Formats: sequence, structure tokens, C-alpha cells
Amino acid sequence: MSLRRVVLTVALLNLAYFGVEFAVALSIGSVSLFADSVDFLEDASINLLIFFALTWTATSRARAGMVMAGILLIPGLALLWALWGKFTHPVPPEPFALSLAGAGALGVNLFCAFLLVRFRSHGGSLTRAAFLSARNDAAANVAIIGAGLVTAYLWRSVWPDVIVGLAIAAMNIDAAREVWEAAREEHKAVA
Repeated sequence: MSLRRVVLTVALLNLAYFGVEFAVALSIGSVSLFADSVDFLEDASINLLIFFALTWTATSRARAGMVMAGILLIPGLALLWALWGKFTHPVPPEPFALSLAGAGALGVNLFCAFLLVRFRSHGGSLTRAAFLSARNDAAANVAIIGAGLVTAYLWRSVWPDVIVGLAIAAMNIDAAREVWEAAREEHKAVA
């Protein structure tokens, strides 16, 4: 499968699971699922941008990589909004639905990472952004499943969900930094 076809497939899978996870997040009041659902929407946007940018010049692709670094920060901003709501209404999310939605997201992200892994060094910052997003999201999904289990069996609190949501934001900030640095290097090399 070509890189363009892979990123289009990944974009559509991310867009579809965004809808599922966003609905579950709203229905159970989960900060971590909300952050992860916004992350799915961000991943769909990144992969669609990559789909089109692969036909652009090297300079334009490097600039697109810099834009993507900014896009990677969006879930962190959405998390801040969700955290405010959680602190004003501190009810823990329903743990079974939290873990189940996290498991579904893990399946989608592992499949996307599997599709992208062979291209992670092709296309510079663009495909690096796509691969890092899928890889980081799989790790976040394992943490979401864990938060659901901790909430169900050990600590009936909002904190496991909030802590995982903050960890997701930290991973996105780190990925944004890596993509920004790769895009800057590409821009320097082209200029």
C-alpha cells in the first residue's frame, strides 16, 4: 500500500473513532476520553494534511510540518477545558465504559501504527508526525484502560482519569516538539 493510501486510511479510521470516543466521553464525563477523542480528530486532520502535502514541494512540506507541530498541541488545550468541567463537577467516570472505549481506541491506534511503521522515516516530519501520534495514542489508550480499572477496583475518584488526561497532554507536547524540530531541520536543509 502506498504512503498516500495509508495516511488516508489512517485519517478515516481516526475520524470514525473520534465520533465513538467523543460520544462516550460526554456520556460518562471522562476527561481522559475527551482528550483522547480530540486527539483522534487531530490525528485525522494531520493525516489528511499529510495526504495532500506529500505532493507539495520540500519547502512546503517542511512548513506543513511546522503547522502540524501546532496542531499536536490542540488536545492539550481541549484537556484544559475538560479539566475545568471536572473540577467544577468532580464525579468519576463510569469505569467499565472508560476501559471499553480505551480498548477500542487501543485497537484502532495499534492498527494505525502498524500501517505507518514502515513509513516512519519517509517523508520527513510529515510521516514522523503521523507515526508519533499513533504510537503515543496507543500508550495513552493503555493508560485509559488502566484508569478505568483503578477507578473500578482501587480508587473511586476523578483523579485516575485526570492524571491520565494530563499524561496524554504531556505526550502531545513532546510529540509537537519532536515534529517541530524535524520540520525546522528540513526547512534549513531546503533553504
